[in-house]
Amino acid sequence: MKLVVLGPPGAGKGSLAMAIKAATGVAHISTGDLLREEMKNESDLGLEAKKFIDSGDLVPDELVTRLVENKLKSDSTLDKGYMLDGFPRTEVQAKDLNRILKGLEKELDYAIYLEASLPIILKRLTGRRVCRNCGALFHMTNKLPKQEGVCDQCGGELYQRADDNEETIKTRMDVYLKNTKPITDYYRGSGILKEIDGDAQTEDLQRVLTQIFDGR
Repeated sequence: MKLVVLGPPGAGKGSLAMAIKAATGVAHISTGDLLREEMKNESDLGLEAKKFIDSGDLVPDELVTRLVENKLKSDSTLDKGYMLDGFPRTEVQAKDLNRILKGLEKELDYAIYLEASLPIILKRLTGRRVCRNCGALFHMTNKLPKQEGVCDQCGGELYQRADDNEETIKTRMDVYLKNTKPITDYYRGSGILKEIDGDAQTEDLQRVLTQIFDGR
């Protein structure tokens, strides 16, 4: 099974990715993880990306595409299937990915789009808390820490990200939807787009995914 996972911040892509992994066992490829790995290994791509990150700039689309292409070409375990998370982010990247995958004979089976309503996203993101030390995630409604303001895993301080406020989230949503519509239209035209209700609970996601993968 070869997939891309699309969805706005707070739509629940983490839960979706876990449900997909449970249903299929495919490898989860996060572009964020790839960037961190390449920078840690001080590869040519990692060092090039680090220059942009250190200067506060976004890593260019072309460099991210090269990063993903390198992973797809070099990791033989992906022959058994993969799930791309965080890529593509533009229609150009979607078309570049299609070209790369055709050359590798690893073309996508599905593009799964997780669509969530703004009130649900606001509730999820404004309630999110992050550990300053280990990065563990908590939520003031869904996943309370045992002790207020303290991480269960390492005892670090929990904080609210500066961009997890209502005004910023609404802006991020507008930008995301504007950039993503051409991608979803592209995959819809290719006949591989599957849209899932991001407001659903994790157990409902599992049921929907089973239906998709069983061809129902």
